[in-house]
Amino acid sequence: MTSPHREPEPQGHQHAHTHSHGPAAPVSTHLRKVIAAVLIPFATAVLVGLVALWPGGAPAHERTGVGFDRQTQQGKVVSVVKIDCKDVNAAQLPVDGETRPPEGRPASGALCKKATVEVTSGPDAGRRFVEVVQPDAPRQLREGQGVVVAYAPAAPHDLQYSVTDVNRKFPLYLLAGIFALAVVLVGRMRGVMALMALALSFAVLTLFILPAILQGSNPLLVAVVGAGAIMLIALYLCHGPTARTSVAVIGTLISLLLIGLLGSLFIGWASLSGNTDDSTGLIHGLYPHIDMSGLLLAGVIIGSLGVLDDVTVTQTSAVWELRQANPGMSAKQLYRAGIRIGRDHIASVVNTLVLAYAGAALPLLLLFTVAQSSVGTVANSELVAEEIVRTLVGSIGLIASVPVTTALAALVVSADRTGVGAEAGASAPVRSGRGRRRRARS
Repeated sequence: MTSPHREPEPQGHQHAHTHSHGPAAPVSTHLRKVIAAVLIPFATAVLVGLVALWPGGAPAHERTGVGFDRQTQQGKVVSVVKIDCKDVNAAQLPVDGETRPPEGRPASGALCKKATVEVTSGPDAGRRFVEVVQPDAPRQLREGQGVVVAYAPAAPHDLQYSVTDVNRKFPLYLLAGIFALAVVLVGRMRGVMALMALALSFAVLTLFILPAILQGSNPLLVAVVGAGAIMLIALYLCHGPTARTSVAVIGTLISLLLIGLLGSLFIGWASLSGNTDDSTGLIHGLYPHIDMSGLLLAGVIIGSLGVLDDVTVTQTSAVWELRQANPGMSAKQLYRAGIRIGRDHIASVVNTLVLAYAGAALPLLLLFTVAQSSVGTVANSELVAEEIVRTLVGSIGLIASVPVTTALAALVVSADRTGVGAEAGASAPVRSGRGRRRRARS
C-alpha cells in the first residue's frame, strides 16, 4: 500500500530543490511596470545626453613638446658600452660626436653607459643617436631593449631625438591576457560578458567622456551621462535584463546622485581647484576653458561607480536568495537579514577605498613625513584634501547604497505575488506526499 504513494515524493522534492537553487521567479506584471516607469525615463535621458553631448572626437591642437604632449616614436637600443663619466660632459651625445651641456656631473671615476639607439618608427626610421646614462640614473638601458624616443622638431638636427621611456607593451599585454584568461576560466560565460562590459565601458570613457570634456562640455554633466551609460551597459550585460538587475540599477543611481551632491558641496566648500599637479596644470594650460573643479567631481563620480555596482548587485542578490530560501519572510525580515550581510560588505569596501587612495598618494605622504609636518598640515594641503574628499564622499555613497538597495529589493520581492505563488505551488506536492504517508502508516 505504501509503494504507490512513494512516487510523488521524489518528484515534489526534486521540484522544490530545483526551484530554490535556480533563477528567481519573475516578478508580477504590476511590479515590472513600476520598475520600467523608473528606468525607461532614465535610460532615455542617458541616450539623449549621449546624442546631445557627443563630441565627434578630441579637438586638434599644436603640440607643445612638454610632458605627455611631446611627439614620440619607437626605438631600440642597438649597443651599450661603458665609458668613464669624466670623459663625458653630457647626458646625451648625437652620433656625430657633438655634445650637449651637462645636466649633472657624476662622481670622479664612475662608469657611465653610452647607448646607441635606433629609431624604428616614423619618417626617421633607421636614424641613430647616442644616449649617455649616468650610473645613478633611475632608468638604465641595455642592448636590445625597446624604448620610446621623444622627437623635438624645433631642436637642432643632431639633438632632435632623446630616450624618454622604455617600451613595456609586451609585459602589459601579457598581463592583460592572463587576466582575461583567468576571468573566462573562472567566470565562464559570465566572465566573457564581464570582459565585454569592460571593453564597452572603456569605449564610453575614451570615445565620449574624455573628448566631450576636452570639447568644453560641462564635466559634471558629461560624467553623469557617461556613468549612466556605463552602469546600464555593465549591469544588464553581466547580469541580464531582470528585475533583480533593475533594482540594482536604481540603487546605484540613487547612490550616484548622493555622491554628486555631496561632492559638489564639499569641493566648493573646501575651495578645491582640481589643479594640483603637473598633469592637471598641463591640461589647464592647453585647455583653459575646462572647469578643473568640475573635472575633479567627474572623477569622483566615475571612480565610485565600479565599487557601487559591486555593492548594489551583491545586496540585491542576497535579498533575492533569502526570499527563495524562505518565501514566508516579510519585507521587514528581509531587510534586517540583508542589512546584516551589507554591514560586512561596508566594512571591507570602505577599507579598500581608503587603502587604495592612500597607496596612490604614498610618495606624497612620504614627503610630508620627511618634512615632519603635522597631521593637520598634511590634511589641509590641497593635494591631500582632494584625496580625503574623494575618499569620504565615495565612502558615504557606498554606505548609503547598502540600506537603499536592500530596502528596494525587500519591497520589490515582498510585493511580488507571482513569486510567492510559485513557491507555494512548488512546496505543495511535498506536503501532500507527507500527508499520504502518514495516513498510510496509520
